[in-house]
Amino acid sequence: MTAPARKGVQLLEVSPEEAGQRLDNYLARHADGVPKTRVYRAIRKGEVRVNKGRSKPDYRVQQGDTVRLPPLSTRDNTDKPRPSLAWAKRIRRAVVFDSGDLLVIDKPTGLAVHGGSGVRVGLIESLRSLFPEVRYLELVHRLDRDTSGLVLLAKNARTLRALHEQLREGRIDKRYCALVSGKWPAYRKVVSAPLLKQHTASGERIVKVDAEGKAAKTEFRVLERFREATLVEAKPVTGRTHQIRVHAQQSGHPILGDVKYQNDDSEALCDRVHLKRLFLHASAISFTLAGERLSFECPLDAELESALAELRRQR
Repeated sequence: MTAPARKGVQLLEVSPEEAGQRLDNYLARHADGVPKTRVYRAIRKGEVRVNKGRSKPDYRVQQGDTVRLPPLSTRDNTDKPRPSLAWAKRIRRAVVFDSGDLLVIDKPTGLAVHGGSGVRVGLIESLRSLFPEVRYLELVHRLDRDTSGLVLLAKNARTLRALHEQLREGRIDKRYCALVSGKWPAYRKVVSAPLLKQHTASGERIVKVDAEGKAAKTEFRVLERFREATLVEAKPVTGRTHQIRVHAQQSGHPILGDVKYQNDDSEALCDRVHLKRLFLHASAISFTLAGERLSFECPLDAELESALAELRRQR
């Protein structure tokens, strides 16, 4: 609930869905587009008040708290990032599950999960625009822009904390389908190789296997074999950036359509099966919420199925 105070100032009442999140995050959500440095400065200077008193950035807001939000931005609501009409239709069709606590989306390829680095509108910004009645909406985890498949979004801080705890403890089971170049050996069921994030001179992010990187482990299982490729299931035990893609490349079998980590063979095969996107799809996820075990699956899209059909014809 928002009540007017003097011009430019808002008094925000913390809803049950928002309770439990840090004050700085709560403010950043309501002061859309305002840099976090400005939010911190407002808290430090006492411009922000909680129940008429000063507070700290790490204070966890409680249901019913009244938060004074000063005029941190002159941005009009019409300037908020909005998806194009085409993306809006695709995203609405991509809703797999919707409850009071959770939103599950089958994210299309080519859509970043959030804006930034040259991307103005990502999945989270699009969903907040398409569903303005949802007071709280945060990503539980991320997918690469070119990876399709299941993404979880929490509708309250309680759900976000519970799912983040399961992620840290490895209790969320995520499975991916990937089409890799060549004949993946049946004995190679686990790839453990430390990964180090780097940036090129142009600012592009790239990940390499490096002894100084963070520990990373992926489990692989062969699903179907073709003459020049293998469809595998990948289960990331850890959650490093580009983990499945780099572990596949490290094994000598890069994922088809991966322009960042491909080799000559995978690039040529990709052309022969007319694949114009990364063949990596988050196909299944399971976790516990409110004492109930939830599982979701989503099929491959038409382009990925078409590539498989072409490979089957070439056997």
